[in-house]
Amino acid sequence: MQQTTIKNSVRSMGIGLHSGKQVELVLRPAPEDTGILFALRSGSGTSFLSPKPRLVVDTGLATSLGNGHDHIATVEHLLAAVRGLGVDNIRVEVQGGELPIMDGSAASFVYLLNQAGLRRQNKARKVLALKKPISFERDGKFVKATPHDGFFLDYTIQFTHPLIGRQKLAMEVTPDAFAGELAKARTFGFLREVEYLHANGLALGGNLDNAVVLDEFGVLNSDGLRYPDEFVRHKMLDFVGDMAVLGLPFLGRFEVFASGHALNNAFLRYVEDNAAEYLEERTLPLPETSVQPVAAPAAQPAMQPARALHGQPALA
Repeated sequence: MQQTTIKNSVRSMGIGLHSGKQVELVLRPAPEDTGILFALRSGSGTSFLSPKPRLVVDTGLATSLGNGHDHIATVEHLLAAVRGLGVDNIRVEVQGGELPIMDGSAASFVYLLNQAGLRRQNKARKVLALKKPISFERDGKFVKATPHDGFFLDYTIQFTHPLIGRQKLAMEVTPDAFAGELAKARTFGFLREVEYLHANGLALGGNLDNAVVLDEFGVLNSDGLRYPDEFVRHKMLDFVGDMAVLGLPFLGRFEVFASGHALNNAFLRYVEDNAAEYLEERTLPLPETSVQPVAAPAAQPAMQPARALHGQPALA
């Protein structure tokens, strides 16, 4: 397959999960072999950061990247949308130190990417493929991966909460499957944890508009759940985004149990440290078919309208 980028630049604004303040996001096309490049804007100028496993500096509330000088928080939902829709090269400009949480899912980012449009580029896509199986386990939680020409995800979660319990879902994560089955699944948390975080000045932007919040018995959100198994679907969404930190698309069949951001990143660091044993970089053959935009999720979450930049037509 050929590498892809977006056709047009788009801008959106939203609330940051950590600060509770408005942050600005601009997505721009990028040349071949750029990968995902964050451009962090501040009063002192613009600095750049490309995701790598060892640049993950925090996995507490979300996945955050940093290099000692620059820091960007809550990257996993946008990374999931970029990788889920098959976008290879993109420049992500951020002002505010974190990405907007939107509605707590990846649906807004899928919407923005589809509004921007996708276009083929002139170079063949590069991927990282597994050469042999890996089993990575800590404290009863695990990620097991085997070679596979695609991205197949078999995910199981287990919580003591009566509404969650044990949930399991497996699928080949294609652009259509990601947009239709995973993108709308929201992050979730428990009321007692949210109260503690707010009391300690953390997750100031977190509320019922951007997370599923549960008390001891059920969901507090008035609109309920988007799927009966929304919880495992969101964990799958997070996994897609966390694997994007490896840089190139990661091919494999992944069986995951009870993992989260911390274990996902520990798994990637192990893979990266043993890349000669486990990974093979491949260049995929070029097809004759053209790239088409993936349909955005049917229900679009509330967000500030995307705007086209540099004189391009306004987006709906």
